[in-house]
Amino acid sequence: MNPRVRLWLVGAGGAGLAALLAAACLKLPAFGGPWHPYGDRAVHASLSRHTANTVASVNFDQRAFDTTGEMTILFAAVLGCLVLLRQTRDEHRARPHPADVARPVRRYALAVLPVALLTGLYVIAHGQLSPGGGFQGGVVAATALHLLYLGADYRALERVRPVGLYEIGDALSVSAYLVLGLAGVLAGTAFLANTLLPYGTFNTLSSGGTVPLLNAAVGMEVACAVVVLLAGFLDQAVEIEEESGK
Repeated sequence: MNPRVRLWLVGAGGAGLAALLAAACLKLPAFGGPWHPYGDRAVHASLSRHTANTVASVNFDQRAFDTTGEMTILFAAVLGCLVLLRQTRDEHRARPHPADVARPVRRYALAVLPVALLTGLYVIAHGQLSPGGGFQGGVVAATALHLLYLGADYRALERVRPVGLYEIGDALSVSAYLVLGLAGVLAGTAFLANTLLPYGTFNTLSSGGTVPLLNAAVGMEVACAVVVLLAGFLDQAVEIEEESGK
């Protein structure tokens, strides 16, 4: 396919997308108006299933199937990066040199690490109650772990970051999400239908039915995926060298 044909295809696709977006915008409620059909229905559905955070209800209940796609994209992206960043035949691993980091930075990193890690876990655990959730908390928890790189050195990070275990955790969390979805099908309802568990007491950790379980699965998947992804990039930057020494 030559560049001219590709340009025409991109133009046609872009024009179609622009037309659909324009048609959708024309049907939107007036800005600041009292009538918001989607929002009203989302809030009603969230409260009826004892989920205090409406955004979490949308992500892991009302449109949980969409979240499946988002999680699959992240999983595929990490898998692709691992394939592209794998060690090749003309490369070898060299012992990384200790990083020259100022002492105040090291002390600050070690002091913030447990606080950031607990914050990430807290955001995951309370995703159905307050702003945040599995995606946000997973990123915070994974990033917090890498403060050890600044507070100690790369070898210390490697000791608490066995990449193989995080790869298994990534795969298990994706599988857990899908199993919860298929459990609804086996129960005679629908994929990811929030009908398997009691909704619990409103505004408690056990409320929301399957929402906290799906949220936890996503949090684990995101945290493991980010750790594995950063491990690949850090290995390339710190350890892996070409045979010529570059």
